[in-house]
Amino acid sequence: MYRLVFSQVLRRFDAEAVHHLTVSALALLARLPLLKRLLHQAFAPHDPALRVSAFGVHFPGPLGLAAGFDKDAACAEAVASLGFGHVEVGTITAHAQPGNPRPRLFRLVPERAVINRMGFNNAGAVAADRRLRRTRGVPVVVGVNIGKTKVVPESEATADYVASARRLAPLADYLVVNVSSPNTPGLRNLQAVSLLRPLLTAVKEVADATPRRTPLLVKIAPDLADEDVDAVAELAVELGLDGIIATNTTIRHGGETGGLSGRPLKARSLEVLRRLRAKVGDRLTLVSAGGVEDADDVWERLLAGATLVQGYTGWIYGGPLWASRIHRQLSRRVRRHGMKSITEAIGRTS
Repeated sequence: MYRLVFSQVLRRFDAEAVHHLTVSALALLARLPLLKRLLHQAFAPHDPALRVSAFGVHFPGPLGLAAGFDKDAACAEAVASLGFGHVEVGTITAHAQPGNPRPRLFRLVPERAVINRMGFNNAGAVAADRRLRRTRGVPVVVGVNIGKTKVVPESEATADYVASARRLAPLADYLVVNVSSPNTPGLRNLQAVSLLRPLLTAVKEVADATPRRTPLLVKIAPDLADEDVDAVAELAVELGLDGIIATNTTIRHGGETGGLSGRPLKARSLEVLRRLRAKVGDRLTLVSAGGVEDADDVWERLLAGATLVQGYTGWIYGGPLWASRIHRQLSRRVRRHGMKSITEAIGRTS
């Protein structure tokens, strides 16, 4: 049914307009306690065999929603009620900003892909702080993804990230430093170890000082050279980070300016994951994102060493209950393989 609605109706409308309408509808759902709880009971992962623990946080299932959808922490509870095991909100910047000029979001339907050049459009850390303080009506693991404000020069990037971390780290189940979006000029330069070390060190000091020590991860681009992937992995281990998210969108495509996500990113994302696992083993939590479309993809990422998996573009093409459906399929697969827990699959082919 969803495929018919998407092909005949949704794809005819501007992609960003549909995005904002969806977020608004889910934000409304998040304010309806009874309906939200009923949906959570029906569609959220409840199978004990799917539970995963990472950096001291307990997840009801391995598949979560990647950053980029809920940019302002407006609807995480509603998203979780549709079947996601965690929701990563953001990217959030210290200061509110409108993002890049429209049009800035494009569907590539035959490729089951999306190109975006949104540019971290969000209401800023202060607004996100207010939303994250709301009492959660249903259980949901919320990660907070932070990035650099566009007008802040590279020389002041560390202070900008620290300002966001001070406000949001105490409210997050985990915190992510995003230095890999292609849509903020100069941002990817911060992936160079010489610039990344002081930035991560400063943010980690803030995360470590929260009342329960907020886990800290860094999100990297698929376009890094292999030796740079290795260098970031070594730095993450050296600094005692909790994990790495691999990967963000790619600029290696022939379409509109911006980052490409979806099916074309699948092979490189898996390649980076395998390289990271070979480099760090189980010393860091690896979160795999990029080109995740179905239960087979999630299973393959787990076997390759990911503890958690994230999707977003797959949800656009898969429909509202995409994550719930994948978690149900994973439950059956765990039992078919004679496992007691999905964690037994992690790293089996690494």
